[in-house]
Amino acid sequence: MMLTNRSKLVSNKKMTFAEKIYLPALLSGVVITIRHLFKKGATVRYPETKRPIAEIWRGQHVLKRDDKGAERCTACGLCAVACPAEAITMTAAERKKGEENLYREEKYAATYEINMLRCIFCGLCEEACPKEAIFLTDRIVSTDYGRGEFIYGKDKLVEKTDERIDVTVRQTQNVLEFKQQKRLSHNK
Repeated sequence: MMLTNRSKLVSNKKMTFAEKIYLPALLSGVVITIRHLFKKGATVRYPETKRPIAEIWRGQHVLKRDDKGAERCTACGLCAVACPAEAITMTAAERKKGEENLYREEKYAATYEINMLRCIFCGLCEEACPKEAIFLTDRIVSTDYGRGEFIYGKDKLVEKTDERIDVTVRQTQNVLEFKQQKRLSHNK
């Protein structure tokens, strides 16, 4: 019983002698292989040559310090709320006497972790931060074999005082103009 009323015409064409010995098909395959040997490869040999990366490319995160070397993060949690992948977790603590040069505000992030396996590098965390504490840099996230190595804590995220990271390409013109207004408490 046929399900449809369509019929298919099947050709029973006889093969020629050359087609029977598969010589033309074999030669055309060899020609294609030889052509591919002399083409430029599509692969970039990464450690030796690096392909150009756009200026707005979002890579590894960094927790910035202010001009005096104090951490900017106040553990407000807005970056964690804005993160669609729920990759950011933090614990807030209060600054003690004598730690004024370490932390900018009375409240700081005692622990700040980003699960890089969950992060989708969308940049919403840096847009949500009112203190401009977190930025995505142009650095590539390092690879590893263990899952535990991809949970970045403050030891990997906070920039070193002697190795500052330039993030001006991540800031829009409006933000840079806003930062020039010294009468605002945010810019002091």
